[in-house]
Amino acid sequence: MADKKVIYRGTGRRKSSTAQVILTPGTGNVIVNGKPALEFFPYATLVQDLEQPLVATGTEKDFDITITVRGGGFTGQAGAARLGIARALLEASEDYRKQLRAVGMLTRDARIKERKKYGLRGARRAPQFSKR
Repeated sequence: MADKKVIYRGTGRRKSSTAQVILTPGTGNVIVNGKPALEFFPYATLVQDLEQPLVATGTEKDFDITITVRGGGFTGQAGAARLGIARALLEASEDYRKQLRAVGMLTRDARIKERKKYGLRGARRAPQFSKR
């Protein structure tokens, strides 16, 4: 029988973005939609945000990460990827749950754009009031 490659999967969502994450044992390479993470995301702070679950568990150099993101902007995509990585790490080992929970990596950020309402200029912005 062929040698099976070990992979761990996780899905993360934030705002209108969805990220599918694949963790494989490796050296710490992060590939997002076929590009290195620093090349894909316009700001280095987004890459740091994305790698927070790895830093929290001390596994920065233990896994190669392949991420496919769709929808939203780069901030939402980075947040979705972060949740996906955290969930994939849990699949790798349940021992990480306590560390990830302590720094809030396992909670899905439920804040999404509020819809525009009729009679208003935006979600909450009302037209200027005129007394006369």
